[in-house]
Amino acid sequence: MTAPYASDPAQVRGRRVAEEESAFRSPFQRDRDRIIHSSAFRRLKHKTQVFVAHEGDYFRTRLTHSIEVAQVARTIAGALGLNGELTEAVALAHDLGHPPFAHAGEDTLDALMAPYGGFDHNAQAVRIVTSLERHYAEFDGLNLTWETLEGLAKHNGPVTPLRGDGPVTPLRSDDPVTGSLPYALADYNARHDLELHTHASAEAQVAALSDDIAYNNHDLHDGLRARLFDDDEIAGLPIVGDCYAEVDRLYPGLDRKRRRHEALRRVFGVMVGDVITRSRYLLEDAAPVSVAEVRHLGRPVIRFSDALWGDLKQIRAFLFARMYRAPEVNDMRLRVHGVVSTLFPHYLNAPDHLPEEWRRDVAQAADETALARLVSDYIAGMTDRFALQEYASLTGEGARDFSDNGV
Repeated sequence: MTAPYASDPAQVRGRRVAEEESAFRSPFQRDRDRIIHSSAFRRLKHKTQVFVAHEGDYFRTRLTHSIEVAQVARTIAGALGLNGELTEAVALAHDLGHPPFAHAGEDTLDALMAPYGGFDHNAQAVRIVTSLERHYAEFDGLNLTWETLEGLAKHNGPVTPLRGDGPVTPLRSDDPVTGSLPYALADYNARHDLELHTHASAEAQVAALSDDIAYNNHDLHDGLRARLFDDDEIAGLPIVGDCYAEVDRLYPGLDRKRRRHEALRRVFGVMVGDVITRSRYLLEDAAPVSVAEVRHLGRPVIRFSDALWGDLKQIRAFLFARMYRAPEVNDMRLRVHGVVSTLFPHYLNAPDHLPEEWRRDVAQAADETALARLVSDYIAGMTDRFALQEYASLTGEGARDFSDNGV
């Protein structure tokens, strides 16, 4: 940690509930460790990125994705002189709020929750680490530092309009309950101001870009493994084609599996190198002398170059058409929509079917909105596998009925 704008663990802005800090771990190390030991982090093992868990042991899950993001983030943070521990904490926690069944599950849950304030996975991650994890005697949640919570809340940018710098697109603009903020984020921010109108620290911005790098790379790999497209097709994409060409020049006749790995790891390297180069320029140009200045610049300082961002848009368009909306994946989206759409009204109408440890919260729910948010919390915490088990217990339709899509 060498940059003047790095987040200094000796100057943290504290935890909501005051604690004596560890004698041998920095506050950000402690945050990271609490995240790793949380129940929500363990459940990521059985939550998937694109494919449902039973479709293959080699596809990425939310857990393996989070580990990959953290690895990339630490590399970039180190190259830029930032705090690697804070960067890693945000990277490891950034997907904690995802419900089962990837984005299909989130889209369905958001639609079902529309009358009650909607659902947003970033806000849900904050809700998990500030309330839903209940293991400690003195507080609910993990009692993370302000800096880590800030990173979770706004690693993708400000979530309210920047003061004096024009509007920024909010996470939700049609929320009937909280206006421009997801209710889960608005609720916590009312008690502990995360300064949502500013950008996050450079460390949190690194975590956000590392997420982009990881999924752009591994979605290509998973799509190849699922045979949704082949090596020759992606070799026609920007960045990817040059990497395949370099591998063929250096290792003519290399077998398909090694050729693919060598090419895609070079794609990884190109993206990481571009972020480091571009961000160094932006930081040198802005010349912030503190993390506070980074927050108030009014623009991000961790970015891809314009040229590479244009290339990534083409890769994302290809993945959207050939993977995220492939017939096989669309078929699964419809099926998991049915699962979540069955579970939500069931628990809303029969909250006594929630586990015993949820009963006190149910008894304290003041109205249907409060109850719906509890049901949303419960379903969002499910793994793919558990959601299918619960659905099977209600309908008699088991996981085997979801495995005939050929993926």
